[in-house]
Amino acid sequence: MGDDVAAILLTLATENVELREQLATAQDMLMETAVDAGQLHARIQDLQAECDAWRAEAGRLEARALRRA
Repeated sequence: MGDDVAAILLTLATENVELREQLATAQDMLMETAVDAGQLHARIQDLQAECDAWRAEAGRLEARALRRA
């Protein structure tokens, strides 16, 4: 194997290792983002339920006030 071929193979192997490291980092970031998104989704659902409860309570209070008027 000539020196040129060996140098090319070494360069390719090095680049492959670097790309694999970048891929692993990107996968880790993607997993963290997915976890964060899941937590945000759950929080939004909780807030929506709370908002719905407040609206229902406001409706009950309004109906009671109209009956008394």
